[in-house]
Amino acid sequence: MTIKLGVRELVEFTLRTGDLSATSGSQNTALLGAQIHRRLQKQRGEHYQKEYYLDKELNLNGNDYLIHGRADGVTLTEKTASIEEIKTSETIFDQLSDNTLTLYWAQVKIYAYLLMTKETDLDQVTLTLTYFQTNTETTTQTDQVITRDEATTFFDQVIAEYVTWLKFRSDLRDRRDPTIQQLSFPFGAYRPGQRELAVAVYKTILTSKRLFAEAPTGTGKTISTLFPSIKAIGEGVIQRIFYLTAKQSTRRVAEEAVSLMASQGLRLKSITLTAKDKIMFPEEADLTPEENPYMLGYYDRLKPALLDLIQHNDQLTRPVIEAYARKHTLDPFEFQLDASLFCDVIIGDYNYLFDPQVHLQRFFATEDPDNFFLIDEAHNLVSRSRDMYSAAITSRPLDHLIDESRDLAAATPKLRRRLQDLRATFSDVAQPMLADGETDKTFLLPPENFDHDLGRLVEAIHEWLVDQPQTPFTQAILDYYFTAISYQRIGEYFDDTYRMRLEVADGNITLKELCLDPSAFLADSLALGHGAVLFSATLSPMSYYQTVLGGDQDSLAYQLDSPFEPEHQAILVTNYIQTTYKQRDANLAKILLAIKTLVDGKTGNYLIFLPSYSYLLTVSQAFHLAYPHIKTVCQEAKMAEADRTAFLASFAADPSETLVGFAILGGIFSEGIDLKADRLIGVGIVSVGLPGINPETDLLRDYFDEQSHRGFAFAYQIPGLNNVFQAAGRLIRGSKDVGIILLMDQRFASPRYTDLYPRHWQHFRRLYRPEQLTTAVQNFWHQEVPQ
Repeated sequence: MTIKLGVRELVEFTLRTGDLSATSGSQNTALLGAQIHRRLQKQRGEHYQKEYYLDKELNLNGNDYLIHGRADGVTLTEKTASIEEIKTSETIFDQLSDNTLTLYWAQVKIYAYLLMTKETDLDQVTLTLTYFQTNTETTTQTDQVITRDEATTFFDQVIAEYVTWLKFRSDLRDRRDPTIQQLSFPFGAYRPGQRELAVAVYKTILTSKRLFAEAPTGTGKTISTLFPSIKAIGEGVIQRIFYLTAKQSTRRVAEEAVSLMASQGLRLKSITLTAKDKIMFPEEADLTPEENPYMLGYYDRLKPALLDLIQHNDQLTRPVIEAYARKHTLDPFEFQLDASLFCDVIIGDYNYLFDPQVHLQRFFATEDPDNFFLIDEAHNLVSRSRDMYSAAITSRPLDHLIDESRDLAAATPKLRRRLQDLRATFSDVAQPMLADGETDKTFLLPPENFDHDLGRLVEAIHEWLVDQPQTPFTQAILDYYFTAISYQRIGEYFDDTYRMRLEVADGNITLKELCLDPSAFLADSLALGHGAVLFSATLSPMSYYQTVLGGDQDSLAYQLDSPFEPEHQAILVTNYIQTTYKQRDANLAKILLAIKTLVDGKTGNYLIFLPSYSYLLTVSQAFHLAYPHIKTVCQEAKMAEADRTAFLASFAADPSETLVGFAILGGIFSEGIDLKADRLIGVGIVSVGLPGINPETDLLRDYFDEQSHRGFAFAYQIPGLNNVFQAAGRLIRGSKDVGIILLMDQRFASPRYTDLYPRHWQHFRRLYRPEQLTTAVQNFWHQEVPQ
């Protein structure tokens, strides 16, 4: 098996030394960088070949390696050859560190060696480093000439430095692969649906496709996707798995699955990535990079620390990373990212792949067919991705900054002028709308002059921040600077899938770049790997999720039946209850009676979900007044972690009295909680969960109507129904769990909704009168339920 090694990775790992600076982490401007590359490449001569692929096979320590990369540009004529490397950044060229320049030149020198290996008649190559300063659009070009002997010597030196690490990696793989090949499914037998899902995942990997899979609760999605993916690593089809999810609880489940396989002989490296604000040591919080002992000399201590960490641990969880970071005095956030280069399974949040501002450029700068993506709880990616590709900026902080700058000698006239100019531009943009008596408005294009004035302020702040001491004003300026940079970066993506929102409230003007449809951006991210499986217990209707999550014409779809016996769960629809906003008061008594009928069926724990907190208060308080003898517990508007734990602890096993919990549909208790067996025997859902009508969701509706999709369904109906499916999924968590789902809204029985139900919901029952509900509940609990 040939092991691939990128030129950039080779150079950075081998030659990087010194401090970890604030900008050497994972910030990225991938789209802007690509645009600048294309612009500069178009200006070159007729012999210029952009994105020129170069590689060389090597055999080191008995293993085959492919050193590969793409030079930004190569020009070949009969007598001459040149290679161009384009770099982009906001830093002034003269302020680039010596080590940064060393890395830049090293990369192009390696390309020169690879080119002269390919073109055997070349004796020398001209190297051009083109540096583009993004905030001023200043270009600096530097040339040098390298001979064949010089390039060969340099390449050999780099390889000699890296050969220890190549052997280290190959030894890890030699240890890993036999254990994968010998690994059996870690449970004695497959649950219903598990083998089918695992086979579908494996075939997806073999064919380099994208699979959208709906696997109901109880299927064992995590092990059924990880196991075949790891087996594919052992076959050499892929080399690295990214298991990405929205919640910490599901990341823990992935960790447990890897740990389970490790207990049965699997030896591979896995890591769980933790957000910077959570893993950073407390003592780092108020330190500048120049003061931070965990960043000073970081790269000088990194390699011994990596050897220590990797040699002694297979599962690199947060406590492990923190322990070794302290031991070697390294910033834990960046240390985990560097350690991830040696890992086979990387567990983390969606943003490491999909977020355009923070994704892992060390893995996703270019396409890599060794990577495979497992996207858990994929329904969450719909709203998350819209947020990732949206950005907002407000005027209010400018008022404070302008006032403060008048009293500070350190605030230069240029900085004050740029702050005032942008504040005036905000007012100019909002003035026509306010003149018409409006407070919010939508535009198809960004307002004129705003981006220009924002860019001038960013440039002024960038210049001013150099050598500024840490003060409250400096921090406030820095906060606004980062907001502005974020807004600029998202603006690079602005196209016809965006709308510009302008809002004014209490004198504060907000401009928002609202992404309505990030599916093309998601597709581009998924294309960076070998393939992907996007899976969830709730991906109905499948066609909707394929549309909004970056599916293409070759995408596969797979829906499994529930692994549990249908008789274990009753789905009852009260066709006599209406919960539209106008009908809620009139139907309150019916709702209270329906809940009472549900809980009268059997002593136990029940959860009732309502679409808003105000409605929750109305129903829960009325229920308590009507039935004060029944114990209740309510979700609060804001709950600390201890309060959440106490709420769930109320749902005790083997209860001696009935408990009715009230929670918010789509909230913290409607997804990701696991109340097994008799800790929960009934779920009631009041209303179909439509999001509240608002201008931004209306824009979604209108956009998808224009795209010939069902706009109302895409914007309101399906997201609301997904919340319903998730809440209902809290009920049956194991093969012996039994319970009732009560859907309290006549809309649940209409074809507009039933046509969207997953297959394991097709046995629902319509009830037209309260007495039918009483009979249905009693009959369910008196039936002989198969075990």
